[in-house]
Amino acid sequence: MKVDNKVRPKIELRKGDVVIVLSGKDKGKKGKIIRTIPDKGKVFVDGVNMQTNFLRPTRDMPQGKITRREAPLYVSKVQLVCPHCHEKTRIAHKILGNGKSVRVCKNCHEVIDKV
Repeated sequence: MKVDNKVRPKIELRKGDVVIVLSGKDKGKKGKIIRTIPDKGKVFVDGVNMQTNFLRPTRDMPQGKITRREAPLYVSKVQLVCPHCHEKTRIAHKILGNGKSVRVCKNCHEVIDKV
């Protein structure tokens, strides 16, 4: 039996969060997360890291087609943009009075999650 000893990063980001790209060819671009892959520690960001996809000609589509789609980015390459102060920020966690855990901006200390 094979044991998986890889450390998987915990994804603090969620679908719908606005993030900014920290490095790579799309450095500085902002976009909304459209999908996350927690097992691989990757996210898909709308309009960032676009790749060209070539579709072969078929009977239905004799010319073929060239499409553009998003490719995944590692979570370490993006950072959350606070919806209140509009700056890139790290995420803290806070437990509210009702016992619910929420994400908090480290810059302005506002709650990021909708309560």
